[in-house]
Amino acid sequence: SAADADGPAAPTTAPATATALRRDQAEPRTVLAALARIHVQGHPVDWPALFGGSRRPRLELPTYPFQRRRYWLEPAARAADAAGLGLADADHPLLGAAVRPAGSDGVLLTGSLSLAAHPWLADHVALGSVLLPGAALVELAIRAGDEVGASVLDELVVEAPLVLPETGALHLQVAVGEADEATGARPVAIHTRPADPDAEWTRHASGTLVTAAATAGTELTAWPPAGAEALPIEDVYQELAAAGLDYGPAFQSLRAAWRDGDTFWAEVALPADQLAQAARFGIHPALLDAAVHLTAHHSLADTPPGLSRLPFAYTGVRLHAAGAGALRVRLRYTEPEAISVEVADETGAPVASVQALRARLVSAEQLTPAGEADRDALFALEWPELVPGVGEVGP
Repeated sequence: SAADADGPAAPTTAPATATALRRDQAEPRTVLAALARIHVQGHPVDWPALFGGSRRPRLELPTYPFQRRRYWLEPAARAADAAGLGLADADHPLLGAAVRPAGSDGVLLTGSLSLAAHPWLADHVALGSVLLPGAALVELAIRAGDEVGASVLDELVVEAPLVLPETGALHLQVAVGEADEATGARPVAIHTRPADPDAEWTRHASGTLVTAAATAGTELTAWPPAGAEALPIEDVYQELAAAGLDYGPAFQSLRAAWRDGDTFWAEVALPADQLAQAARFGIHPALLDAAVHLTAHHSLADTPPGLSRLPFAYTGVRLHAAGAGALRVRLRYTEPEAISVEVADETGAPVASVQALRARLVSAEQLTPAGEADRDALFALEWPELVPGVGEVGP
């Protein structure tokens, strides 16, 4: 045959083409369709030239649907004028208004919590539940104390987890009571309820605020810490997630870590999309929460399967400076279940300190929102027997 005589036959596969002109079809539509076919077959297309040299960036599609991010358009929340309601503007990302009750020197701050208004909170998941981190409760208590000049959080105990619903909002109240005549200490309590006037309030945390002389705080200027062993951090968040502490991008702030015996050091920094909000917080809750991720990872070694350790008691919390976007952190075990926390900014200047932070073991069942377990208590599954011919409806 000719093929045998002259060698292998030439390839019959034609190069990728796309017809641009078709009868009874608009030319711009067929041109775009042809370019799309060329693009999906792996050939380069000069898209900026097609759109007249436009420098606007093209939108990137998710690699798979909706991982940690919603692409639906959400209705904008309508902001109320606090002054028009007889309240003061709280000027805080999680709080809307502040009011001084008549006949009292206390203060009440109110707000609304939802994943729609604060989507970054969806990145804090423990044992399958989206929780407001304990660091956010600390931030709320200190902000409330600022209203009455009691800026030191002497103690705060988390009594019930604050589980955020997938949809809808929670009403939030942070109440500071009157000063004790002898000590000047003030009680503080944090409550939420579903956005329903008839719903019951749940107290999530309570504690004491005090007025104390300003302290200089601990400087962390010698950095990296001399003599400390550098620790690998590449697998920290994967291993925390496997143990039930699933931190999303807003909370994955650990950048470097070191250890010397019972003392740990870390560098943490907010992701770029959270930096704009940092100045509105005393200390951004995602940043303060990330400050202790290193010891949370260390404690996995003696955490039983199916349980997680969550912060539940804070003692001696002081805020020395506000608005940090990155921190240097020193963590020291002072007791088997307690650590002290010192944080400074990138220059080593003090930002905050916690005399003692204690964590406790919790299960997924303990993270059920108050009232959730009893919501369907009156319902039961029954299988009634159907007798042929009885109760049938005719044509």
